[in-house]
Amino acid sequence: MLRIAHALDAQLRAALERAFPEQVAAAQAAAAPLDPQLAPASQPEFGDFQANGALSLARRLKQAPRAIAGAIVEQLAADAAFADLCEPAQIAGPGFINLTLRPQQLAAELRSRLGTARLGVPEVSAAATGAAPEAAGAPVIVDFSSPNIAKEMHVGHLRSTIIGDALARVLEFRGHPVLRLNHVGDWGTQFGMLITHLKQVAPEALTTADAVDLGDLVAFYRQAKARFDADEAFQTTSREEVVKLQSGDPVSRRAWLLLCEQSRREFQQIYDRLDIRLSERGESFYNPHLEQVVSDLDATGLLVTDAGAQCVFLEGVSGKDGQPLPLIVRKSDGGFNYATTDLAALRYRFGAPPEGDGARRLIYVTDAGQASHFAAVFQVARRAGWVPEGGRLEHVPFGLVQGDDGKKLKTRSGDTVRLKDLLDEAVERSEADLRRRLAEEERQEEEAFITHVATTVGLAAVKYADLSTNRNTNYQFSFDRMLALSGNTAPYLLYALVRIAGIARKGGVGAAAGEAAGVFPDPLVFSEAQEWALARQLLALDTVIAEVEEELLPNRLCSYLFELSQVFNRFYDQVPVLKAEEPARGSRLALCRLTADTLRLGLGLLGIPTLERM
Repeated sequence: MLRIAHALDAQLRAALERAFPEQVAAAQAAAAPLDPQLAPASQPEFGDFQANGALSLARRLKQAPRAIAGAIVEQLAADAAFADLCEPAQIAGPGFINLTLRPQQLAAELRSRLGTARLGVPEVSAAATGAAPEAAGAPVIVDFSSPNIAKEMHVGHLRSTIIGDALARVLEFRGHPVLRLNHVGDWGTQFGMLITHLKQVAPEALTTADAVDLGDLVAFYRQAKARFDADEAFQTTSREEVVKLQSGDPVSRRAWLLLCEQSRREFQQIYDRLDIRLSERGESFYNPHLEQVVSDLDATGLLVTDAGAQCVFLEGVSGKDGQPLPLIVRKSDGGFNYATTDLAALRYRFGAPPEGDGARRLIYVTDAGQASHFAAVFQVARRAGWVPEGGRLEHVPFGLVQGDDGKKLKTRSGDTVRLKDLLDEAVERSEADLRRRLAEEERQEEEAFITHVATTVGLAAVKYADLSTNRNTNYQFSFDRMLALSGNTAPYLLYALVRIAGIARKGGVGAAAGEAAGVFPDPLVFSEAQEWALARQLLALDTVIAEVEEELLPNRLCSYLFELSQVFNRFYDQVPVLKAEEPARGSRLALCRLTADTLRLGLGLLGIPTLERM
């Protein structure tokens, strides 16, 4: 109900100004405006919204909170626009103002969303949020997934990939231009041993296109690593190869490109399965900018040489000895490191086009273990003046994926779980569950149906189990829990959507029918408490999506969708729909249609496709 909330906030501020004109003028002159603190009601019995500002304004206005609330309510009573929108405001407790929307306003707001693609969620350019707007056309950059070349994607990449994609989808839906960047690890000393191994075991690959299929690149990496650890001559050659690659040797570069392309194909198979869109821009992209980073830091007086290394000492971050900790940007041997590359990337992303992306918000989705690294990089970037006015830098940390034992998820042999294997098992278990259910129900379905449903449900279960958990915490990975048809799971929500959409179709208001004018009553008519509870839950969608956009917590959307399905169940169990008389029947079918559309939209924003049948 963002539109209504914005209108109420404006009416409250106008009432506050009429009640206390001198104090409001003085506060505005001091750039500290008085805030009525409008928020959604904390409990249904308090109405739809509550204004809590009277308590915090008591000292500034030198009056008791209830007296302040009374003065505001008196002004609201004289406001015709407020009277059309809300029932008379009520004062509760020490000075809270409770606001209840008029039923006809709720019904009209609900009906305006029927058959629309956005279901009342405004695009950010049209939303009067009260915050400083993003610069026109300036992208929001979401940096996520970021696997390493020549290494297989494993369960550790799961959370970054899924969380990053969901956040990008929400930001795109809200109208932001989003640049989804995959900061792959495609540069570093490990390429010396990989290129050396490739030249020695498959030299024809460097001169003949597609002469060699590297096959399992992980096995290739392990072979090279084993040789590097055991053979000093191989080590020496590998280090020389790094120098050749960094100096642009054409043969070394061709070998590097071959290795990168092989990894890229394997990564893309995972991204295609999960329906993830990314633009690859690896560490190597920023190599030409590393020297400039060091030069800029030197020019600003931040750069210090310590024990031969060039670094920036951090403010407010000390070691055990009480001395400031450094962020090293050039090692004592003259080489650069991850911090240098991350600073170069940040500087480029905020930089003005065409020399940069011109972004105004950077979002980095990585594990919580990198929090101190990004805090240091962000601090140095701000002190260097690379973050434009209004620019936002946000690290989106997440916890570990754990096994049932509460430890980091591993295979039985103790190895890291390959992401491909994890997804395969999810689909296999989903198919087994489906075949068991079909046998119990004595249903016959074609193999294509079984494959499609099992794949959709299996992958959805993995995504939703991750997204429904607060990303700041660790979570225990359990196939049994995530594939259950009960509880806050993807299979439950997918099944709920199939059921609700089926009810709407039986009532003649399926997706196609709902587009036709006159299908639903105008106005919608509700009389039961369960109808109003469902209506209010449906109208909260825009607020929830705006919260996810700002706080970057996808679990908020998951919780909303699960609660919506629960509220719908209570409504459908207690209120007749298909057998009701008009206009109640059509109004209740409108609730069914909107619930199905809201679930479908919400799951889509989480990267989860829906099903017609299960």
